[in-house]
Amino acid sequence: MTDGRPLVDVEWIVSNVDDIWQRTVDHVVLTVLAVGIGLLISFALALLVRRYRWLAGPVLGITGTLYTIPSLALFALLIPITGIRSILTAEIALVSYTLLILLRNILAGLEGVPPEVREAARGMGFSAWQLLWRVELPIALPVIIAGVRIATVTTIGLVTVTALIGIQSLGSLIVNIGLAQFFFTAVLIGASGAVVLAIAADLGLSALQRLLTPWSRSRATAT
Repeated sequence: MTDGRPLVDVEWIVSNVDDIWQRTVDHVVLTVLAVGIGLLISFALALLVRRYRWLAGPVLGITGTLYTIPSLALFALLIPITGIRSILTAEIALVSYTLLILLRNILAGLEGVPPEVREAARGMGFSAWQLLWRVELPIALPVIIAGVRIATVTTIGLVTVTALIGIQSLGSLIVNIGLAQFFFTAVLIGASGAVVLAIAADLGLSALQRLLTPWSRSRATAT
């Protein structure tokens, strides 16, 4: 018991199930937006780096620097520009943390395509875009999805921190109710909810990878 409340207040959970569900939906939306936008930006950067190799160092350096900035410090830098309690502030920060992971995996996947496969495709008359979409991307897909899985799980954890700038998510239960009112049940629900989301997202993306790349599973079985 804490302050007359049980350690896990089931009655509070039941009476607030709608709010818990809404915070979970908010958490998922923030995560999907961040990873989706990050994937688009990273894919464009990867194509740019492949075309202009000299950009690899600066681009990876910048994304690496963004990845190392503590989230609270990044929020502090953004708030004067984009405002507090702003989805834009949260998403700029969240997207920034996905870029290094996604960019490295996209580049690794594309660079892992065997040269002889590229030469065979060119010999069949494939254009550069046909080579990318019909040959290189399908082969690189397992590595790219592996990056998406890491970025997604990481982002789910980071979304909880956005509660500190007034964004609604499972982190709101932890910060605004749990820590503010010293209420362990809210902390438990917020934290365990984020963990369950991370596990579900990882398993779902793993299943998607197996569905989209059945040949990689067959190759692994054969070896």
